[in-house]
Amino acid sequence: MATSKKTGYDDAGLQELLYQALETEIGGVEIYTNALEVVQNEDLRKEWTEYLEQTKRHRQILLDVFSELGLDAKARTPGREVVAHLGASLVQAIQKARSDADPGSAEIVAGECVVLAETKDHMNWELIGQIVKNGKGSAIEALRTAYEQVEDEEDEHLYHSSGWTRELWINALGMPAVLPPPEEVRHVETKIGAARAEKARDQMM
Repeated sequence: MATSKKTGYDDAGLQELLYQALETEIGGVEIYTNALEVVQNEDLRKEWTEYLEQTKRHRQILLDVFSELGLDAKARTPGREVVAHLGASLVQAIQKARSDADPGSAEIVAGECVVLAETKDHMNWELIGQIVKNGKGSAIEALRTAYEQVEDEEDEHLYHSSGWTRELWINALGMPAVLPPPEEVRHVETKIGAARAEKARDQMM
């Protein structure tokens, strides 16, 4: 791919990233909707309900970016199709756990699926952030507005959901768990904060 000297990034690469980001948010809505069907912990239900509404808003924010940049939000690319397939597979995994597993195990499966989806989602927005910080041109302001609205929430989605899933597993293993997890109690929004929260969990039991 050729990087434009005018913008500092490859236009086709940015478009592919945006298509994958939009599809990730679309899939995220379905993943959270299904995860809420199996959640057992009421604090986690409250958190995922909030994340579902935020994910719907993130989807709309990206649709607004598509409109501003003159992109077809319905266009399909090979990369977008892969993201759609992965999202559908995570939904199917939650549904299978709901029908085949005990409620606690199904809740853990849902947590794992949320973490997998949010890992991709978080990376999408990190990459958009790289474009915002290093790129030039007419697209940057639209991307900056979107990025500033979403990035902190995406950090929380990933780090808090990872903490929840870890603690649910620890509980299932018959060991003392910290619920809600340290990541939520400490309102973690950074990778460093997440690492510190996990290290501090023994003191919180």
